Amino acid sequence: MTRIKKVILSESEMPDKWYNIHADMPNKTLPPLHPGTKEPIGPADLAPLFPMAIIEQEVTRERFVEIPDEVMDIYKIWRPTPLVRAYNFEKILDAPVKVYYKNESISPAGSHKPNTAVPQAYYNYKEGVKRMTTETGAGQWGSALAFATKFFDIDLQVFMVNISFRQKPYRQFLMNTWGATVVPSPSKLTEAGKRILKENPDSPGSLGIAISEAIEMAVKDEGTKYSLGSVLNHVLMHQTIIGEETIKQFEKFDDYPDVVIGCFGGGSNFAGISFPFLRGNLKNNNKTRIVAVEPESCPKLTRGEFKYDFGDTAGMTPLLPMYTLGHGFIPPEIHAGGLRYHGAGPIISQLLKDDLIEATAVNQNECFEAGVAFARTEGTVPAPETTHAIAQVIREAKRAKAEGIEKTIVFNLSGHGLVDLASYDKYLRGELQDYAVSEEEINQHSSEGMKIPISA
Repeated sequence: MTRIKKVILSESEMPDKWYNIHADMPNKTLPPLHPGTKEPIGPADLAPLFPMAIIEQEVTRERFVEIPDEVMDIYKIWRPTPLVRAYNFEKILDAPVKVYYKNESISPAGSHKPNTAVPQAYYNYKEGVKRMTTETGAGQWGSALAFATKFFDIDLQVFMVNISFRQKPYRQFLMNTWGATVVPSPSKLTEAGKRILKENPDSPGSLGIAISEAIEMAVKDEGTKYSLGSVLNHVLMHQTIIGEETIKQFEKFDDYPDVVIGCFGGGSNFAGISFPFLRGNLKNNNKTRIVAVEPESCPKLTRGEFKYDFGDTAGMTPLLPMYTLGHGFIPPEIHAGGLRYHGAGPIISQLLKDDLIEATAVNQNECFEAGVAFARTEGTVPAPETTHAIAQVIREAKRAKAEGIEKTIVFNLSGHGLVDLASYDKYLRGELQDYAVSEEEINQHSSEGMKIPISA
């Protein structure tokens, strides 16, 4: 039998629709609540932030949503992306597993993030928007939106989490090259930023803080709209082109995964690779395990509480039903692996609550050890975020070996690490520290948000 290393679809085989898992969920997500009235919000409440097309996608229950031709044309710069059999990596695992990875690192921005950045920029352009704001943690999302907005002549202001701004300067340079303006968050450009800097001039920042700043800037100017790179329904839906391609590619491999793995921050790349396979579980009674992998230093899925909470630190967003550590939670500065968000997307939170997906947490030295092993066998240096998924692949291989059961595993290689090499340098020098959040730290923010009624 001929050994197939990778499958690349032709442009004509590329999926032309996004998948909306809301159509197939046995329990739909609870409605977001207005931050002031605590009543369910309507489209008018979101209009200051998003174009109407995005709002419609956020609330739709249609199973599939057509991808606009203009978006498809830009997608084809790098899509379809390859599905690769990791033969060399399999050898060092020495276990009865076949390991595949979907290589999203080949996009111009080096990650999966343009899959939603391009349509978000397009829908804003169609409604005449000339300026957008956003936040970014490790810089992958900011880079993707900077890349996307240039196609539509839209100015972009990026608030980058301060600790990442300092640790990952090349992400900043990449955004600048594409024309975006980037500032460390908290900043002095917004009231939220100035308030936090007054309390803590050396604040490392957080995604929650950066979101507050980006939203505040958008709300103050009716000509500016806000864009989010994860968490919300429309963002996760845009990313499902990853899994839709992967299903077609597995058909060409004449294989199908027993385990689907994605690293987890807010949910975008995890949803992208997993939701189409989860559809197979929900509609066809498939038994594929779907595993989200988060850092021990930001463990909202594994140790957070399911309740209504703000998506940002200042409390400007709607209250979302999510697993959360509290919107005031800030990961430790020593955390180098990305995935720093305090909460999980509502859809993913509901799926976890219903036991339709699994969640686990890993420490950062285990992650970087896995990333180095992958780089030395497959060649690609994975983003620190992606190393969480690779660490779980190794765990699954050990489990398969112990059980004596053959398994097919696929993970999303959500980005490359070529602009994150400073973190690898710290690991190779033995300077990375593991950090597990204490119960005291979690309890510190346990009163934030609102309890969800037991009947819900």
